[in-house]
Amino acid sequence: MKNSIMIIEDVAEMAQLVSMYMINAGFECEACETAEIALEKLQGGYTPNLVLLDLNLPGMSGLDFLKKFRTEYKTTIPVIIVSARDADEDIIAGLGFGADDYVAKPFSPKVLVARVKGKLDRLFVTEASVEETITFGDYTLFCNSCVLKKHGTEKIPLSTKEYEVLEYLVRNAGQPMTPDVIYNHVWKSQYGDITAVAVYIQRLRKKIEDDPTHPRYITTMFGMGYRFEK
Repeated sequence: MKNSIMIIEDVAEMAQLVSMYMINAGFECEACETAEIALEKLQGGYTPNLVLLDLNLPGMSGLDFLKKFRTEYKTTIPVIIVSARDADEDIIAGLGFGADDYVAKPFSPKVLVARVKGKLDRLFVTEASVEETITFGDYTLFCNSCVLKKHGTEKIPLSTKEYEVLEYLVRNAGQPMTPDVIYNHVWKSQYGDITAVAVYIQRLRKKIEDDPTHPRYITTMFGMGYRFEK
């Protein structure tokens, strides 16, 4: 899953230009022409990795959106204000309400992309420094928050049981684990349908293996179960 950038910009041409550069840099984009539309998307469950916010918006202003966003939604999501309003008081107000950076229009799209990448990279380093992590290949397990990321920033969606099976295998890397042992530790039961283990193994392979039919990480040891290879 790619990092998603929410662009709140009422000028369609500007939104399209920024989206083009972000998409070319490997991001997904969700463009909103008003703060109200952006809030509807957030209320519907959309969670961006970073927000690019204009201040001069029809209806709710960018600053009012920022205040509401920081109050009601995840406070660690970076917000970069992109605005023609470059007076000191506007910059101070934006940073005071929780913006992480301020880019004045007109701007270089390449510089904006670099700012976005920099913010996301630093966010990854911050998250990694406050919790236990386990790395294998291009992946990192964030054990406290039960999250798997690829290349440090790309979140891989996992169900609770998928994560628990993966973490158990990773913590026991190099050791063959029978389906019974995995089931007992993950499902916390000696009784049940252990064929569930094979189902979850297949799901994990589809999500983390380049070729699930020839797995690199979760291998099958015939007669012995599964073994995780770091």
